[in-house]
Amino acid sequence: MRGFVERNKRLIFGMLALVALLAGGLLAARASGEFQLKDILPFDAQYVWMMKQTRSILETYHVNDDEQKSDEELFYGAMKGMVAAWGDPYSRFVDPDELKQEEIDIEGEYGGLGIYIGSRDGKILVISPIEGTPAHEVGLEPMDEIVKVNDEVVLGWNINDVVKMLRGEPGTNVTVWVRREGHDELLRFDITRELIKIESVSQKRLTNDIAYIRIKHFTQKTAEEMLSALKVAGETKARGLVLDLRNNPGGLLDASVAVADYFLDGGEIVSIRGRVDKANEIFTAKPGTAFDGPMAVLINEGSASASEIVAGALKDRERAVLVGEKSFGKGSVQTLFRLPDGSGLFVTIAKYYTPSGVMIDGVGVEPDIVVEGKYTGKLDDDEQLKRATKEVEALLVKVPDKVAK
Repeated sequence: MRGFVERNKRLIFGMLALVALLAGGLLAARASGEFQLKDILPFDAQYVWMMKQTRSILETYHVNDDEQKSDEELFYGAMKGMVAAWGDPYSRFVDPDELKQEEIDIEGEYGGLGIYIGSRDGKILVISPIEGTPAHEVGLEPMDEIVKVNDEVVLGWNINDVVKMLRGEPGTNVTVWVRREGHDELLRFDITRELIKIESVSQKRLTNDIAYIRIKHFTQKTAEEMLSALKVAGETKARGLVLDLRNNPGGLLDASVAVADYFLDGGEIVSIRGRVDKANEIFTAKPGTAFDGPMAVLINEGSASASEIVAGALKDRERAVLVGEKSFGKGSVQTLFRLPDGSGLFVTIAKYYTPSGVMIDGVGVEPDIVVEGKYTGKLDDDEQLKRATKEVEALLVKVPDKVAK
């Protein structure tokens, strides 16, 4: 008997502590007439007891007795498990260190591969590699399914855990195995991580009359960079525009609304619809435009989220012709709830809808003109770009010979 007690004293003491807690709560309830234990517990008391029991069993019997976990580690693990139970790959809990890294990423600079991934039907898919980054240079493509990272098979993993494996200090190496349509065997990519600095907007001239602007990602700097690019287009007498959103995985909602606003003279850009009043909002354009000439927008299966907001708005408002292939279909809104210890909870609170009321999430945006092809960054051999340019040229014939403003 004494041996049993010695072996299980953690468990027994845990049981006694919980009984004391419950007894104390019941006495307090009787004394006040108001307090109920369920008001302070996140679960029924039996589940809280099972969590305590599980911890005691692990600490007593797990073979790695030198790897005891702190309260903080166990709490963060439990929080991630609770959020994962919702079955939404985009709702997630992040600890304080992870949240700091998220904020660095939003500012447009981080260490890693330069790749954006998403989850669909239990698969971890490449949404898009960012142009000029290691992931782009080695040849990763939209819709590649990530199966293995280094020696870890990541099938069924939480998307945030896969992201953490892909990121790391600049100069370190990682091996990524993907399944690609049309290939019988997994493809292996050996990649060296770099410091990723995202310059979101680039531009060039296609013809005497048509400017080309590419947005790689929607960051805090995108609206300002886009406005500067449009000013250059106007100063150099551009009358038409091709806006390239291919392989753009999205980013900040505010940035996408600002970009769409440059081309729309008032009216709806996008609406978000959720369960609570604060999650329902219609975003509209201000009167006036930064560019009013004919335009085409290029999209493909690597265009997601904020890219789909811009493309969907310009299509529905008949402001631009869409050329390319159907977009990815990531149209949900995540809001960050900051918790007292510096950790955070990203929760999907709403879905995006285009001005005509079409839901983007899981559906995507259909182009007006379907042109198959893969974006490589080599514009001279780009059939999708050639068709978009042709469409803008046709539209220019129908408008007065003036410089767009």
